[in-house]
Amino acid sequence: MQRFAQLIERMDATTSTNEKVQALTDYFELAPESDKLWTIALLSHRRPKRSLRTTDLKAWAAEEANIPFWLFDECHHIVGDLSEAIALVVPGDTNTDTGPLSEHIELVIALKQFDEAERHARVVDMWKRLDRIGRFVFNKLITGGFRIGVSQKLMVRALSKHTGVAEDELAHQLMGNWDPQSTSFHDLVNDRDGGTVRSRPYPFCLAYAVEVEVGTLGDPSEWIAEHKWDGIRGQLIVRDGELYVWSRGEELVTDKYPEYAVLRDALPNGTVLDGEILPWRDDMPLPFQLLQTRIGRKTVSQRALKEAPVALVAYDLLEWEGNDLRSESLAARRALLKELVQKIDLPVLRLSEEVGFTSWNELADERDRSREKRSEGLMIKRRDSEYHVGRKKGDWWKWKVDALTIDGVLLYAQRGHGRRADLYTDFTFAVWKGEELVPFAKAYSGLTDIEMKKVDAYVKANTKERFGPVRSVVPKLVFEIAFEGIGLSPRHKSGVALRFPRIHRWRTDKPIEEANSLQDLMDLIDARAKAAK
Repeated sequence: MQRFAQLIERMDATTSTNEKVQALTDYFELAPESDKLWTIALLSHRRPKRSLRTTDLKAWAAEEANIPFWLFDECHHIVGDLSEAIALVVPGDTNTDTGPLSEHIELVIALKQFDEAERHARVVDMWKRLDRIGRFVFNKLITGGFRIGVSQKLMVRALSKHTGVAEDELAHQLMGNWDPQSTSFHDLVNDRDGGTVRSRPYPFCLAYAVEVEVGTLGDPSEWIAEHKWDGIRGQLIVRDGELYVWSRGEELVTDKYPEYAVLRDALPNGTVLDGEILPWRDDMPLPFQLLQTRIGRKTVSQRALKEAPVALVAYDLLEWEGNDLRSESLAARRALLKELVQKIDLPVLRLSEEVGFTSWNELADERDRSREKRSEGLMIKRRDSEYHVGRKKGDWWKWKVDALTIDGVLLYAQRGHGRRADLYTDFTFAVWKGEELVPFAKAYSGLTDIEMKKVDAYVKANTKERFGPVRSVVPKLVFEIAFEGIGLSPRHKSGVALRFPRIHRWRTDKPIEEANSLQDLMDLIDARAKAAK
């Protein structure tokens, strides 16, 4: 555990990619295999589930620190992170614990089996035996909130240096539904034939946002363009007579989309499709908000199936008749995909059609029409590109439409997290409904550091009321809020929900009377609905 905590501290102390990779490589060289396995799991988002209530942890920490609960609560609000607050206030820096990471995770998993008194005793005992950084990591594990600023790609790079196995091969090995409690480090890294992992997806090929004028990409004939659909990226797999559906977040979601069951028999064994899970009806994608009504539900009701039917809009063929096609050209893969979709001829499987263009100006015009087709913009891919692992500049680009914007008034503020824990950086914005300001969006990104400090100073000097960590402020500041989509939502007080809201700019030139109204948002929804017809 100490070695793992030191790894986290070492990686957190640098922004250098090479130094992070070296820290991980050094760790893999020294750690026992069980710890290496759990480290891989944690860095690829396979965390133990939360095993304790937050209120219990706060109460135990306050008791150990010999301070009243309200004072610990204030410390938590100032620090911004519960695990860090506990690590700081609980006394002791003994560092007497020498157990491996795997033993600590086994304790975390077992905690829910104990009664409250036993849980309390076990956690406090561990706090006393760990130093500050060790307590911080342990707290992250028991709260289910373990995250560290290192990508899975960097972890794979370090693992490749340690094992000698190629990065692409390792990336594929680590995909899918493996469990560190039922596999070993050796089997995870060296299972070449995939015999025990027939459901395993491929690492997703990702795109960079267009950063230059598209005209500089060269001859348009060397590129394929298609719409960037607003759904859930996924892979559909048929192997050995079984069907599996994976989201890009490596979540097995087969049971969430029973519409795809017909493809188990329609597609030949050894088929892997990459595409977008979209709500779809009458040859048209439906708003993403409808798909959200199905996400997170344990079971999908007949009503949800009727109101938000889905299709897979496929744009790549990664495996065909058991053969890995990723090294083939995109043009060749798409030719096979088109033939397959036409042969299957089922409404639940659709081809993401190419956008025909002979000049970049033509393509720009098509991009401007994206919202009419309920897409986010365009994808631009080299015809000869392989399906690579992760992002590779130059082959795949996403060219999204310009964001929608609305002017809102700052109404509530909350402290940020991490390095922003001492600043109010998480904001709630409102629009006018008659003479009342109604909250419609939350956003925390988009301001410069200097602007952030100015807004923070305003919040502290103009607080009207406090609601725990949230402050209501005197309405005076206006901000332009950018977002990708908008729809009706009965769950929100305003009746609308925005997709990916963020602060576009601070409108220091506008008084609050000139901020937008709720009717403006409703008009925007109506206009988009008419354009999509």
